Amino acid sequence: PVYLKLGSEFMPPLNEGALLYMPTAFPGMSVTEARRILQIQDKLIKEFEEVDTVFGKAGRAETPTDPAPFSMVETTVVLKPSSQWPPVKRWYSSWPHFLQSLFHWVIPPHRTFEELQNDMNNKLRFAGIPNIWTMPIKNRIDMLSTGIRTPIGIKVLGKDLKVIQNIGEQIEVALRPMAGTRTVYAERSAGGYYLDFVLNRDELARYGISVADAQMIVNTAVGGENISYTIEGRERYPINVRYAREFRDDINALKRVLVPTPTGVQIPITQIADIRMVEGPAMIRNENGMLAGYVYVDMTGRDVGGYVQEAKKIVEDKVKVPTGYSLVWSGQYENMIRVKERLKIVIPLTIFIIVLLLYMNTKSGMKTAIVMLAVPFSLIGSVWLLYLLGYNISIAVWVGMIALMGLDAETGVFMLLYLDIAYEDQVRADRMRTMADLDEAILHGAVKRIRPKMMTVMTTFMGLLPIMWATGPGGDVMRRIAAPMVGGLATSFILELLVYPVIFHIWKWKFVMKDGTVIPTPSVHVLKAH
Repeated sequence: PVYLKLGSEFMPPLNEGALLYMPTAFPGMSVTEARRILQIQDKLIKEFEEVDTVFGKAGRAETPTDPAPFSMVETTVVLKPSSQWPPVKRWYSSWPHFLQSLFHWVIPPHRTFEELQNDMNNKLRFAGIPNIWTMPIKNRIDMLSTGIRTPIGIKVLGKDLKVIQNIGEQIEVALRPMAGTRTVYAERSAGGYYLDFVLNRDELARYGISVADAQMIVNTAVGGENISYTIEGRERYPINVRYAREFRDDINALKRVLVPTPTGVQIPITQIADIRMVEGPAMIRNENGMLAGYVYVDMTGRDVGGYVQEAKKIVEDKVKVPTGYSLVWSGQYENMIRVKERLKIVIPLTIFIIVLLLYMNTKSGMKTAIVMLAVPFSLIGSVWLLYLLGYNISIAVWVGMIALMGLDAETGVFMLLYLDIAYEDQVRADRMRTMADLDEAILHGAVKRIRPKMMTVMTTFMGLLPIMWATGPGGDVMRRIAAPMVGGLATSFILELLVYPVIFHIWKWKFVMKDGTVIPTPSVHVLKAH
């Protein structure tokens, strides 16, 4: 029951010491507005004492690898070391200092990374600009692997961009009030704004102007043309020539752009072209042979797996997807599902290899089964410690559990070895006739040898425990790897001491010793050599 209460995620949050703030506005934002919003955002972020530097960027470089419009801002926020963060009042702040230090590794005295994100998100509220929070390296990995820059993304696939945008807007409305949703934003795939010059070929022929000449006039007058470069040391800057802004800042001004004719007469461009504002796709995505639109979902305070399960039910009830269109849940959820399928192979294979090695060593199926009982014993402690620490099931946790299986085999074999040695010593001394003799052998093997068993477990336990206090980069991942082993070792050791002797007693008395007659086991000669 406790395991079912644990959440699930792809990877635990790896604190990079920096934040990447990526608000996304609706298409059509101007350069002036993008600059104004960017400066205000940077100023508000710098007001937080935890922030060291802020650097925002709007638009993109001259490269096809970064197709970012002005509507998508990328702000890199570099944080100070956590030791320099200002303290906040906690419920244990009035306790003695030595007691406060015990709680610092669970609840730090300053704002946590998640709390800082939420406070920044609440302060940076702009109409029509939903916030997206991530980390620089994590963002690049996510976008390269799935194309989604938020923990959860929904890909709407189909053949008509307007229908895709409509489905995305419905999903946005459906998920916005859902618990745990910090921001949800559907791309306006068909919401771009364009200025079209529709040339009239009859009028062009009448004035003797070619289509190429007319297009060149539009291109140079409105868009501009690089005619040369200025060289300043190692730097080179293009010299661009075009009409001044007052001649091209609205449609009426553009209609007065003059076009030269072969006869030398200059005519307004409206005599050879119709100028109009139209809407079209701001960006065309193609995936698996279908047009695609993305819905970005930024969440907080919930696990990815539980959120997606609830979100799927809401979308299924409230959003009608027409025939020929489909939804693909992506982002970290897509990676989580892929890893889950792989673990279905890795974990059984790991258990099979451990069982095979144990059987090859003990030559006894019963002994192998007794040793493998440590696995469920240890899982009890692992699950409870994960639940108490509030950790979700992730790749790091599964790696810790797989490593725990090896530790289980080690401690189980160690316990069984001492029980076997005590039993065989009694057999060689011909003192294994009654149940009292068996009880004495088990008492000697289980209780009087508890010190070396405890030393074996405690050395491993104390070696793992400092990882639980790790706070540097990677500490979040390492704690989740160590937590299953720390909790599992504690319960497996206790339950091995309590349960192993009982099972060993039942096995020897019921199946090996029959009516007080000892049937030698195949491992006697091995133990004598030991």
